[in-house]
Parts: sequence; structure tokens; C-alpha cells
Amino acid sequence: MSAELRQGVFDGLKVVEFAHVIAGPLAGTLLADLGADVVHVEDPVHGDPSRRMGPTKDGTYLWWKVAARNKRSVTLDLRSEAGQALARRLAGWADVVITNFRVGTLEKWGLDWANLHEINPRLVMLQVSGHGTNTTARNDPGFGKVGEAMSGVVTITGFPDGPPVHTGFSHADAVTALMGAFAVSAALTKRSDPGFQGEWIDLALFESLFRLIEWQVIVYDQLGVAPERAGNQLAVAPGAVINTYLTADNQWVTVTSGTPRSVLNVALLLGFAAEDYATVEAQLARRKDLDDGLRAWIATKTVEECLAEMKTREVVASRIYTVADIMQDRSYAEREDIITVPDDDLGTVRMQNVVPKLTSNPGRVWRTGPALGADNDLVYGEYLGVPAADVAELRAAGTI
Repeated sequence: MSAELRQGVFDGLKVVEFAHVIAGPLAGTLLADLGADVVHVEDPVHGDPSRRMGPTKDGTYLWWKVAARNKRSVTLDLRSEAGQALARRLAGWADVVITNFRVGTLEKWGLDWANLHEINPRLVMLQVSGHGTNTTARNDPGFGKVGEAMSGVVTITGFPDGPPVHTGFSHADAVTALMGAFAVSAALTKRSDPGFQGEWIDLALFESLFRLIEWQVIVYDQLGVAPERAGNQLAVAPGAVINTYLTADNQWVTVTSGTPRSVLNVALLLGFAAEDYATVEAQLARRKDLDDGLRAWIATKTVEECLAEMKTREVVASRIYTVADIMQDRSYAEREDIITVPDDDLGTVRMQNVVPKLTSNPGRVWRTGPALGADNDLVYGEYLGVPAADVAELRAAGTI
């Protein structure tokens, strides 16, 4: 595939992933969507475990098609000395290395920060682990759900009389990937400095979600209060109205407020006296009246009736979308957020477009997840300059 098909603000950026499953590889996918040339390193026999995760169609795994889009796939036995030597050559070629193997495993393979920084002093390395590289638990296995549990997000998710609830996707992995891609981008702003000596980004799976719940530490520190589950109303809400409600035609809508004016609009919609909701304190004191009133009002109307009247009254609300709703939604269509991509196995597939949208350098999806080792000859031969005879020898030995 020609380089012209990779376009975006990261065009020319060389990335190598010694990573598998979600958190590390998704960070690389975000960079690849915006033009980076990302080389995903996989075991020659088994490949990345995420190749065989999730639903299938006619024996083809669907998740991989999105998770590994816009990448090169090479195979490499990192357990062998020859494989480790070739991996270090890849790190020397790269601008960025992304990894999420165990800390001790990387050290054993000579692919830790100390070794790779010596090989490539200007390297930016994103290292994701369960607990961080400097903790007593540094070598414990890390999975996203454990990161979510540790972050504080699970304990405040759910209803007061129910159990803690995980979100319905790989929340910690995905947010870690986003934070990791952000950190890589930040580090790259310094690469033009003459004295740049590389950057090591050491990111634990619980830290990104922990950072995003901005108020939990200061509330506990200053008030001695550990926020608890509050259903859809949130433990610390920006306004007096936030919940989900069921319409007369069995559709769920969410209604929310973030300003005193938006709460007042809800009160006026329900026919309440404006003077009773003139201040934030009065609004919070009457929170239950607003919630009960909305529930009763919405229960008598269809979802279309509710949304139409609330829009007129400037009450902020939305239908709670299913993926079927998303596929038919006008805003998604106008934003071109869902695209159709050619695929060797399935003909064409639909998936999310590149997000975020950069106007001048927008990036594109030029490839679904590649076949295992599809780019061995390109990467080892053209990128690293390994002679064809040596590539054949590595292949015969099972190293690639």
C-alpha cells in the first residue's frame, strides 16, 4: 500500500508496537488514523490474541478489522535471541515505541527503556502496565477491568441499592490508550529541540480514569466524604437535574443540566414557579421535585413528543441511542462519522471514521486489520534493509 494512502498530521512518524490486545495497540491505532506508519509486532504462530476476540462472521473475527486498521503487521519471535536483536533494530528505526508487556518481560528481552534509549537516544516510548514500572506490583498482570476497579470509577457507577458496575466496553484500556496517544503527541512537540533526549511515558492502567474523576480526591481530602453510587444522577453533579426517564412508548431519554438557567428551564417546563428555583441552593433543595416531576411528565408522552417540546423550552435532552439509532442518526451522517472500508475477507465493512477531525490534516482509514505477517517483506526488507536471503533464513528458522 502506497504511503500516499496514509495521510494526516503524523505523516512520516514511525511507530513500532511491541504490544497486544487493547491498551497499547489502540494508542497506536489513534496515531495511525492520523497518518503514522505503525508496525504491529506479533508472535509468528499465534499472532495478537485480539485477532480472535469478539464476534465472528463466516469465521472472520470482526473486532480485529477495526482494532488493527491502518497498521503494518510483522511477525517476530521475541522469545528468541535473533528475534530480540531484530526487535532492537526496529526500535532503532522508530520514532516511537509502544509496549504493554510485563515490565520484567521487557527487561528480560532487552526491550525496556534503558536498553532502547541507549540504542535510540531520541526515542519516545509509551510503556503501559498494570501498576507502573516503579511499584512493588510492577510485574503483576494488568487487565482493564482491574484498572477500572482501582481508579474509583466502578465504585461510583450503578445504583445505591445495587452492586458496583463496570461500563459496557473496555473502559480503562480505551482511556489509557487515549491518554497514551496524547502523551506521545506531547512528547513529540519537543523532538525539534537540539537537546532532546527522548521521552519515557510510564502509564499504569488505573491512572487515566483516576485522573479524569477530578473531584474524588479533593472531596475526600477536604470533606472526608467518599462519593458513592447515585445511579444516573451522579455522585457529584454539575446541576440539580440529571437522570434517565422512560417515555410512554418505552424509549429512554436522558435529561441533564449544567447551569442554573438550564435547571430553571426544566422547572418552567413542568409548570413550577420560577421564584422557587431562582438560586442554585433552591434548585438543589428541590432536586427530588424536579426528578419526580420529569419522570411523571415524560411517562405520558412519546419520545418524539418529549424531545420536541423540550427543545422548544431549551431543556437539554436526548434519546439514549442504540447502535441502530447511531447508524440512522442525522448528526452522525452529517459528520461522516461512519465510513465504509474495503476488506479482503468481508468485501466491505462499516466502522468509525477518524476521530478527532483535523481540518487541514484529517487522516483517513486506508486499511482494515491486516493478515498476520502481511508486511514482513516490506518492513524487514525495505524499512530495515535486511537482505532478502537473511529474511528468508529468519522465516525458515521460525523467527518471523
